[in-house]
Amino acid sequence: MTRLRSRLRLEQASVTTGQTMSQLSVLGRIADSGPITASALAQAEHVRAQSIAETVATLKKQGLVEANPDPTDGRKSLLSVTADGRRLIDSIVDLRGAWLARAIEQDVTAEEREVLAAAAEILSRVADCRLEPAPDEAWRV
Repeated sequence: MTRLRSRLRLEQASVTTGQTMSQLSVLGRIADSGPITASALAQAEHVRAQSIAETVATLKKQGLVEANPDPTDGRKSLLSVTADGRRLIDSIVDLRGAWLARAIEQDVTAEEREVLAAAAEILSRVADCRLEPAPDEAWRV
């Protein structure tokens, strides 16, 4: 997984304008989630609110994200992707998808593709899992 992620980063390098993987991850999450608060974003990205604040500030400065008042709670802001942000996401998704499709077509058998599809679905569920600690465990989610 780490090697594949590194390769996808390398392939996307030609279309980004200097964003870090963290910034691109947050940008993608905002795009996928629709308008979202910074605290909900931090929870979804599994990072501290301070880290999200720094990342969002950079994305806003780059014109990729905007904040608007939450109509249900004036103390909060809702983050949304701008048109420029959407264009960047689309270009990265297209590039990654094209590279990955070519690589799979070239190096993965039909049987392996079925296994890969099943594994991708399982890994997606694991990545989104919110574990509750057992009563005798000291860790927190």
